[in-house]
Amino acid sequence: MDIKGKVHSIDSFGSADGPGVRFLIFLHGCPFRCQFCHNPDTWGSEKYEEKTADELLRQAIRYKDYWGDKGGITVSGGEPLMQIDFLLDLFKKAKKYHINTCIDTSGACFTRKEPWFSKFNELMEYTDLLLLDIKEINNERHKVITGQSNENVLDMATYLSDINKPVWIRHVLVPERSDYDEDLLALRDFIKLLKNVERVEVLPYHTLGVYKWKELGLDYALEDIDPPKADRIANANAILETQSYRK
Repeated sequence: MDIKGKVHSIDSFGSADGPGVRFLIFLHGCPFRCQFCHNPDTWGSEKYEEKTADELLRQAIRYKDYWGDKGGITVSGGEPLMQIDFLLDLFKKAKKYHINTCIDTSGACFTRKEPWFSKFNELMEYTDLLLLDIKEINNERHKVITGQSNENVLDMATYLSDINKPVWIRHVLVPERSDYDEDLLALRDFIKLLKNVERVEVLPYHTLGVYKWKELGLDYALEDIDPPKADRIANANAILETQSYRK
């Protein structure tokens, strides 16, 4: 029987989530409860469609001519690794079509416990790139932002370095939450310990998803926090030395 994934939405022409033009698949479900989440409707609502890997690939391949040499499929969320069996089926089949595969993840699900760890290692055989979002290097602040520890996130980053799997590190810059010079310096030093980082990106916090919180009747904790100013974005890019990773 075909494995079905819970699909929140699809973007046929993504340009910001991996190299080239991407076919973006947003999966339903996430263990984090990020205060700045722009897809809170992926948490626990019934707003999703069930699709097989073959159905998604038939849809994706229609756009293959637009991908060029670097484009392909990126699976995001929510948290895609919550549906690791489906993701493995999708990427295995994608590789039969020589499609570049990318996972956009928070690392929230990572564990070295079985059987998940063996599934993850098999998935890595069919994965070209991961976009790993490190919300906060400071564990206590990470708990405030997401509701959970960052220990498994950092362990995932370390493991991906150990197996030399290409990674882009991303950091969402939120005033009063993840924009502290001492934490940015600590994040910079942590990233320098990794040998597989191809790019580091600062993603400025935005309020484009606030309406979804209101539609769901959820309290938005960052109601009084504005997006970061240009000087703080420049400061974060300088501390994290993002330009040194650009190829």
